[in-house]
Amino acid sequence: MTAEQTQIDLVTTPLEQRGPTALRIMVGGQLRKLREARNITPQAAGEHIRGSHAKISRLELGRTGYKIRDVNDLLTLYGVVDPTQRESFLRLVAMANEQGWWHGYSDLLPSWFENYLGLEGDAKSIRTYEGQLVPGLLQTDAYARAVVSLAHGEREVDRRVELRRRRQQILDLHDGPTLWAVLDESVLHRPVGGREVLREQLIYLEQMSHRTNVTIQVLPYRAGGHAAVGGSFTILRFNEQEIPDVVYLEQMASALYLDRPDDLELYREVMDRLSIQADPPGHSQELLRAAAAELA
Repeated sequence: MTAEQTQIDLVTTPLEQRGPTALRIMVGGQLRKLREARNITPQAAGEHIRGSHAKISRLELGRTGYKIRDVNDLLTLYGVVDPTQRESFLRLVAMANEQGWWHGYSDLLPSWFENYLGLEGDAKSIRTYEGQLVPGLLQTDAYARAVVSLAHGEREVDRRVELRRRRQQILDLHDGPTLWAVLDESVLHRPVGGREVLREQLIYLEQMSHRTNVTIQVLPYRAGGHAAVGGSFTILRFNEQEIPDVVYLEQMASALYLDRPDDLELYREVMDRLSIQADPPGHSQELLRAAAAELA
């Protein structure tokens, strides 16, 4: 086994365009492929780096930072001895260890949401269903302030709204993601922040819906029951084959990240059914304008 040399499938995507969260997942996926190619168990790999199989699992899922010593030891164990390949891979590791822009707000963010910000920023497409509130990427400052105040009172409201505004900048990027949002009609009538705040928010939604990278559909009351009775969710898709789609489910004090094929297929089917049940974009724009007019 030691005589055989393993080749790394080096990432071809321009690394500078990827954030640290996506890079960690790419590094982890590559490490998993290398381990499996050598028929090495997670337990054996963990022992080799003075850890456990759980540590290997976290590394391979990209859910933690990487120690250069550990990666060097794993590359040696996996038979990667070519200096050029090792150097290129360690460069990728160093970039994966960098802090994202949201690090400056880490005192405000639970760790489970930091991971989502990284994934959201690297996504190729974002499809979301929201049954209660306007999605964060589409909130006005006044609406965001009202939402933040509901959850956190008056603690760091300005910075939390600023954080939300920073998130929204991905929709202005030339190579940023597309956003497809399906909103339950109740979102149009729940006066978060008061009537005027909601009216301005609805006007903003209608304006955003004309952008080429934004699609907004309203799921009207007359549609009756629908497939997303379990609540709001978001599906993220990425350019890189190394990164699987992710379904994000936010809860009161935690979040779930689903990437198993069966789960992904279920949520894709639900989103497709919601998109069929919801009014088409043009009619949804009319609903937004009508709801805003009622608040004037």
